[in-house]
Amino acid sequence: MASSLTCTGMIWALLSFLCAAASCIGFFMPYWLLGSQLEKSVSFGTFRRCSYPVRDESRQTTVMVEQCGRYASFQAIPSAEWRICTVVTGLGCGLLLLVALTALMGCCVSELISRTVGRVAGGIQFLGGSCEIGWAYYCTGGGAAAAMLICTWLACFSGKKQKQYPY
Repeated sequence: MASSLTCTGMIWALLSFLCAAASCIGFFMPYWLLGSQLEKSVSFGTFRRCSYPVRDESRQTTVMVEQCGRYASFQAIPSAEWRICTVVTGLGCGLLLLVALTALMGCCVSELISRTVGRVAGGIQFLGGSCEIGWAYYCTGGGAAAAMLICTWLACFSGKKQKQYPY
């Protein structure tokens, strides 16, 4: 199999995939903020939560549901800021995955990634990494920071020079 990537490009493809995976795993985990409520440990992320209070109407009390789950709807996310964070971080993870999978395909397909395509992919990666905000918070932020700094720089040197045909 011929590759359209240089040696630097191969490193970029692998590192891009690892950064995208770290960001996506961090995004889906509900461990962004940790604390306690009603003497139970609780945690939540942008759209998931663990051990949350629910009003029990039959007993007229508040009970803790000790399981993890998503909010019932997008509007049930506690604040507009967290809703915005969910959308922006999700878009950032999507962009990082798109570039990472394209880079991995470039390892196997010849003439898929030229220097120009690599630089554009680096720009998309930088945009995707800057959409991340920040155990899950640091994982998401760390993957995004690595994508922004290291992968964007490596992307500039990832593609081979295109062959000049004399016609």
